[in-house]
Amino acid sequence: MQSPNPRPGRNGRPPRLSRDAILVAAQRVLDEEGAEHLSMRRLAKELSSTPMALYHHVLDKDELLMLLLDAYVQRIPRPQFPEHPRERLIAGAQALHDILEGCPWGVEVLASDKFVSASAMWIVESIVDALVGCGLSPADAVYAYRVIWSYIVGELTARSQRERAASRPARPLRERVMASDEGADRPRLAASAGAAHDGRRGLEAVIDGLLTQSTR
Repeated sequence: MQSPNPRPGRNGRPPRLSRDAILVAAQRVLDEEGAEHLSMRRLAKELSSTPMALYHHVLDKDELLMLLLDAYVQRIPRPQFPEHPRERLIAGAQALHDILEGCPWGVEVLASDKFVSASAMWIVESIVDALVGCGLSPADAVYAYRVIWSYIVGELTARSQRERAASRPARPLRERVMASDEGADRPRLAASAGAAHDGRRGLEAVIDGLLTQSTR
């Protein structure tokens, strides 16, 4: 039985299945429905195909998101970073933060260390080079980059969780606890319950702490 409301452009012969066609369809699902609704089964339905046919072109959903992230990064113009090592370091770290902020669905994939975004490696190289320019050894620079990376991933993940909680009808548990009468024994925390989070300030604090540690 034909659907009473067929979707425009989906009738007729199914499109030729290819990696590019899969990426276009996956991006469409992401834009219209969100990452939580993107699955190989949902994508196969979008392409009038089967999940097994998709696996001939992409390994799994994680690789699919990684390919989408690469395509996203390729569309972003490379900024001109400052010459001073510390300023270049902060600018590079902020650029990495902003890229991941623009595609939160890629954070979890990158955090798993299963895939690497080849298109974003120039940012990693810039950050590590700036760290060396600040006086760190190459090995310490790589370590420092991993710390910066961990902060960025953690900050974005926590922000995403906060936004999800804020979108729910019920008041977030943290706010209910902080506003309760039992908060009398924690006046400092109660007073700061509504304080805004400053991601840039935190990023600079992490960077300055790493640079200070390296000079000891």
